[in-house]
Amino acid sequence: MARDMATVNENQLNVLTFGTKIVGKITAESDFRLDGEVEGDIVCKGKVVIGQRGILKGSITCVNAEILGKVIGNFHIAETLSLRATAEISGDVKTKSLVVEPNAVFNGSCSMREVASQQTPSQVNK
Repeated sequence: MARDMATVNENQLNVLTFGTKIVGKITAESDFRLDGEVEGDIVCKGKVVIGQRGILKGSITCVNAEILGKVIGNFHIAETLSLRATAEISGDVKTKSLVVEPNAVFNGSCSMREVASQQTPSQVNK
């Protein structure tokens, strides 16, 4: 039974929908999707998705991230950061892998070598 609970927890998704605004830090144990607005940092042990109407004014620390909306802040991504065609980001990025689609807007700097040695997925909340 404990094994079943672990599987369920890994597949859970937290969602902040359009029309909702939060001011403060968000910490998530599983994947997180933002379609609303957050002023503060997001720390997640899974994947963070900023939807096309999502807006974040703060940093993201997570394992993987996919950006379709707007982010003003820094990124600390342990594995892959994907910027989709509708993404607009301003900030510095530290990641192992960066994927940028045509028409995505990226204003900032990117470091791709330091992340793997500095942060592992188990250290995301530290």
